[in-house]
Order: sequence, then structure tokens, then C-alpha cells
Amino acid sequence: MEHSWMRPASVGVTTALVGFTSSVAVLIAGLSAVGATPAEASSGLLSLCLTVGVGTMLLAWRLRIPVTLAWSTPGAALLATQASLGWPAAVGAFMLTGVLICAVGLWPWLGRVVAAIPAALAQGMLAGVLVPLCLVPVTGLAAAPWHVAPVVALWIVLQRAAPRWATPAAFAAGLVVIVLEAGPAAVDAATAPSLVVVAPHLTWAAAAGIAVPLTVVTMASQNVPGVAVLASAGYRVPWRAAMLTTGAGTVLGAAAGGHAINLAAITAALPASPDAAPDPRRRWIAAFAAGASYIVLAGTGATLVGLSRAGTSEILGVVAGLALLPTLGAALAGAFAHAEERLPAAAAFVLAASGTTLGGIGAAFWALLAGLGVRAVMRATSIGTFALTLPPGGRNTVKTWRS
Repeated sequence: MEHSWMRPASVGVTTALVGFTSSVAVLIAGLSAVGATPAEASSGLLSLCLTVGVGTMLLAWRLRIPVTLAWSTPGAALLATQASLGWPAAVGAFMLTGVLICAVGLWPWLGRVVAAIPAALAQGMLAGVLVPLCLVPVTGLAAAPWHVAPVVALWIVLQRAAPRWATPAAFAAGLVVIVLEAGPAAVDAATAPSLVVVAPHLTWAAAAGIAVPLTVVTMASQNVPGVAVLASAGYRVPWRAAMLTTGAGTVLGAAAGGHAINLAAITAALPASPDAAPDPRRRWIAAFAAGASYIVLAGTGATLVGLSRAGTSEILGVVAGLALLPTLGAALAGAFAHAEERLPAAAAFVLAASGTTLGGIGAAFWALLAGLGVRAVMRATSIGTFALTLPPGGRNTVKTWRS
């Protein structure tokens, strides 16, 4: 069929543009929070674009299915709430995250260990991590209403008219605001991309506070849903191949600042849909085109990081908060969907939202432990024997009950 590749290719380009612009503000905030300089943050963005692009092209070509990769947006949000342990320690944690993802693919029993963490707890932790970021549009409106209000209004209107493009449009509007604010300084933000390689220095605090929760969030919020999205479209993703590719890509990109790559979840539906191609056997072309588009987008990273620091109203933080609102809603729904898991999920949520750092380890790790501890106590006492004391004149009755 003449030009039969053009339709899936155009869908692939759209997939990459939506995925990139919907989450790049979150990524810049996350890398900066854990100690990256502007050059290191732009290197991290470049590294992630390259590993996502190459990994997507390899999997799509080899498997002939529309499997797409992305960087971990919930993971970037997690980083944005961490106290900096130093950039080399963060890089070491990124590498460990990649090793753990590879291990999940190689050893099924480790995958079962990760899967044994209740989804409600993982979602509660994620929701707590997201709350401070999602409050930025509110505080931004109070601090700079004339700059922030148009961006928020555009995002809300497009959520009704064209939700797929709401965050990309808000991102573009935010860049316009930054350019108008910065004036001539915005021109200086245009910078050629380059990789800045840093020697990793893994510490216990970084392993527990970054690598462990980053792995859990990436698996629960990206890889598992990504497999489910493709399964709903009739495609089976080889688990081992996907985990080894994303894990190895994370390890390779970590030294240059990439925190984690994974299976795409939300945008995964675009190349797998009939919009990409009527013939399901040709939809892999859309995924391949998405990967190639990420490699092209890699050249914009340094300029975007420079622009994010050129403005004065933290407008990209506002865009990041707007972009994460749907994720926050989904995380809250998942955390509190089942009555028996609500208290443990609430414990994880509150502790993660507090931002408390104990022993140099961030709140996300302690949130998981708190949720698991509360859940263990509740499960231990759900089958028990209790003495019921009757009023005077009666007798004590022992009653055994099960939840």
C-alpha cells in the first residue's frame, strides 16, 4: 500500500510530542531537586530522550508490536520532593534502580516480592509525594496571578475540549510567559545539548530514599499499567525483554543523569490503537517513529532547562503541578478504593506528604515502611480473641471474630 507508513508514523510523532511536553517540566524539577546543576539537568534530559528513543526503536523493531518507552514521570515527581543528597549519590541511586529493574526481569521471585507490596500502599505513597507539587499552581496563582492564571485557564478549557493536548498547550503557554518575563535573557537560554558524565557514589541514604521507592513507583505506576494497556489492545509484551531493556537503559543513562526509563502507560494507547493503522501488524511502525522522535527532541533539553531558570514566576512548576493532577487523582482513587486498605494507605500518604527526612532518608521510604507496618498490625489483629466485659452482675464472655 502506497505510503502505508505515513499514518502510523504521524501517530508516533504525536505520541512522542505528547509524552515529552506533558512531563518535561516535572522531570526538570525532579533532577534539580536532587542536586543537578543546569548543565547536569539538561544532560539528564538528553540521556533520557536517547535511551527512551533507542530502547523504543529496538523493542518495536524486534518484537513487531507497538511497545513504547518513557521516562518515569511519577519517579521524577518523587525526586522533586527529595532533599538533595548530592548529585553523585543521586546518580548512584539511579544506577541501582536500573539494576533492580533488570533483576525483576531476570528472577521471577523478585518480581513477586515487588508485586507483594500492596498497590494501595504504593498509590498512597505516590499520592503523598504528588501533593506538594500539585499545590504549586495554587500558590502560583496567589503569587503571580497575571502570569499563572492564563496558563491554568488554558489547561482547564483544553481538559474539556482536547484533554490529550491540555498539558502540552499549558507547557507552550508557560514558555511564552517565561520568554516575555526574561526578555533578552531568554535568548541566552538557547544552548547546545551535551552529556555531563558523573561518577556515581551510592550511599545507604540514597539507596533507601531514592532507589527503592523509585523502583516501586516505576513498577507500580508505569511498567505494570503499560503491560495492561497493550494487553487490552491485544498485544503481549515479553516481560523479561521489556525489563532488561528498560533496566539496562536506566543503568546506561544514569551516569549522564537519567533517573529511570520504563514502559509507557498513558501514551502507550496511541500507537496501539486503530488510529495508528487498521492492521494491528503494522502499528509497530508508530512506536518506532515515536522512538525516533524522542531522539530528535533530545536536542531541546539544554534550552528548556535554561528557560526554566530564566523566568521569575516558577511557571514550569505550575505546569508540572497541572500535569500531575490526573496522576494524583488516580493515585488517591487507587489508595482508598478498598476499605480494608484505607488506614495503611492513609499512613503512607500522610508520611509521604509530610516530606519528613529521618536519618538522611527521604519520606517516601518511611511512608512505605509505615504503611506496611500499619497493615501488618491490622492483619495480625484481624483474627483475635477479645474479652468483652459485661456490666456488673454479668460474666465475661470471650468472643473470637474474623475480619
